[in-house]
Amino acid sequence: MKCDEELNGSFCLKICSDSTAEDLEPIAIAVHTLLGIPTTIRSLNCKGIRMERGMIIDRDYTGPVLEEVMRTNISIRTVPKEGVYKGKSVVVAPIRTTNDEVVGAIGVVDLVAALDILVMFREYPGVIDEVEESRKRMK
Repeated sequence: MKCDEELNGSFCLKICSDSTAEDLEPIAIAVHTLLGIPTTIRSLNCKGIRMERGMIIDRDYTGPVLEEVMRTNISIRTVPKEGVYKGKSVVVAPIRTTNDEVVGAIGVVDLVAALDILVMFREYPGVIDEVEESRKRMK
């Protein structure tokens, strides 16, 4: 939740288990802007935000992996069998207090898991040469 006090001309942000989508919006926007991939975030007791293509698509969002991460307090990489991101690789991490208590979760579509390495090597044959050259220099 937003602090009531103003610090040096800016407001601080606090996240708790009751943070609303509005409270989490600055974090969702920052992560989405940095990564440029679908981003989701919610608190333990309130649904949150889903962002894609630079826009907030949903301000009342939850997903099965966000909920599982909050329930287990463990980061998860998986391909959901249901929900908006069904069939797509996602990675979701818990948002914790300093006492390791879960107050929310944040997730993104996992682009690394979605990459087809063999196709990349075929399209960029120089990558293999660069890897081999680096290996030789390390010996």
